[in-house]
Amino acid sequence: MRSLPLPLALTVRLAPVAVLATAGWALSSGPDTSPAAKDKTPPDTTNRSASAPATQAATKTYATAPAPCGALAGKTVTSLVPGAKAAGKEIPSTDTEVRRTCSWNALKGYDYRWLDVSFEVMETDEAAQKSYKERVADRSGGGDVPGLGDSAYSVVNLTTEDKQQTREGTVLIRAANALVMITYNGSDFESKKAPGTTEINKGAIKAAKEAVAALQDGQG
Repeated sequence: MRSLPLPLALTVRLAPVAVLATAGWALSSGPDTSPAAKDKTPPDTTNRSASAPATQAATKTYATAPAPCGALAGKTVTSLVPGAKAAGKEIPSTDTEVRRTCSWNALKGYDYRWLDVSFEVMETDEAAQKSYKERVADRSGGGDVPGLGDSAYSVVNLTTEDKQQTREGTVLIRAANALVMITYNGSDFESKKAPGTTEINKGAIKAAKEAVAALQDGQG
């Protein structure tokens, strides 16, 4: 079998760069330095707890991102990405407690498939919901996926480069304070056609269901 060059868009994806932005909050307070009157009676602090926090920190449903390469069953990987090793390859992250991604890709004959599973854990449900809405807004043309996490969205797009078609499906899920993203695409380098929309969408949703289950299984 003669080897064929990958399209530029797919070749670039073989050198992923993980970018992670995190934000912190600082809360400070100081003593009252105003002078007190000599005859002023000190406040009664008998019933106060010196160690009690001013506010109660919100409990995070998911504290860390699970291992992404173990999120899918081996048979799922080999069915979606024929020829790929079930173990997958984890993409380096600047903070694996917060974000982790695993990739599988293979060329079998002339058929190419690529699959990514990504987990991202945020400080609060509200932060995850805001990020989810922003990402969905950037991916128009899709629709909701009922019964998956707290909310889920799926979209499939077709691109053409040098007459080679690539069809890519994306499923984005919010589950409490965590986001799960699935990216699944494919090309046929002989016909230069892409797999059908239904095939890519169903494959992406199948991977998404298993990834969300893996997230929930690792809770706590």
